[in-house]
Amino acid sequence: MTPDLLPLSHAVADLCRQAGAFIRQQVSGFDQSKIVTKGLHDLVSYVDKESEKMLVDGLQKLFPEAGFVTEEGTVANTDPSQTEYRWIIDPLDGTTNFIHGLPCFAVSVALARGNEPVLGVVYEISRDECFRGAQGHGAFLNEQPIRVSAATSTEDTLIATGLPFYKFDHMDAYLAILAEYAQHSRGIRRWGSAATDLAYVACGRFDSYFEFNINAYDVAAGILLVREAGGRVTQWLADGDPVFNRETLATNGHVHEQMQAVLKRHWKAEYKS
Repeated sequence: MTPDLLPLSHAVADLCRQAGAFIRQQVSGFDQSKIVTKGLHDLVSYVDKESEKMLVDGLQKLFPEAGFVTEEGTVANTDPSQTEYRWIIDPLDGTTNFIHGLPCFAVSVALARGNEPVLGVVYEISRDECFRGAQGHGAFLNEQPIRVSAATSTEDTLIATGLPFYKFDHMDAYLAILAEYAQHSRGIRRWGSAATDLAYVACGRFDSYFEFNINAYDVAAGILLVREAGGRVTQWLADGDPVFNRETLATNGHVHEQMQAVLKRHWKAEYKS
C-alpha cells in the first residue's frame, strides 16, 4: 500500500503535538530518580518511554502496514526486508536538555521507504514549533512554508553540530574541524537536539549542520525537512545514505562542497562509525 503522504503528514503532526503536550506537562515535576543510564552519557527517562508508546500506538493506527525503528524499544525494530515502509521515531530528542531543564527538546517522527525518508515531523516542544514535510509537497513551520538560507560562503554561515559524547577516538580530527569552522564562519552552535538542528537548517536559522555517530531516529525526519526546503543532505565525504550510516552533513546546498572540503581535509576517509 502506498500512503497519501500529504494528509498523513498532517495526522502525524497532530500526533507529535499530543506527545509533546505530555512531555511539556512532565517538565515541572520531573522525577530525577527515574533516570536510567543506557550507556556512557546516554540517558533515558519514563518520559521518553511513555511518549514513544503514545507515538507507536497512534502511528500503527494511521498506517498499520509500516514497520518501526524506535529509540526506546517500545516495539521491535523491523528489518527493512520485511516491509517497504518504516516509521523512525525519537520520542524525545534532547533528553539531556530535558532532564537538566534546558529549553531545546523535540519529538521526531519520519516515515521511510527503504532508507529514504518520505515524510518528516519535528515538534520542538519549548517553542511550540511544529516542522512538517512530505516528499514532493514542501516543508512548513506551523503551516507556513519554509526555505533554507541563501548564504553562499561558509564565512557567512551559522553552523550547528553535536559534540561526541561517548566515542572519542577521533576527537583530534573533530576538534580540528571545529577550529577551522570557528575561524571561517559566523559561529558554531551545539543545541543538543539533532532533530531541531536539522529543522533549523530547513527554515534558514542555521545554514548547515554536521555530526557523526548519530542515529537514524535522530536525523531521519530532519533530513526530509531540509531536502523539502531546498537544501542538500549527504554523508560527510560522499553522497551516500545519511540516515543509517551514522554521519550526516546538511546544508542550504550553496555551501555543501565548501563544508565537505573541510571535512575531507581533517577526517580519515577509511573511518567507519
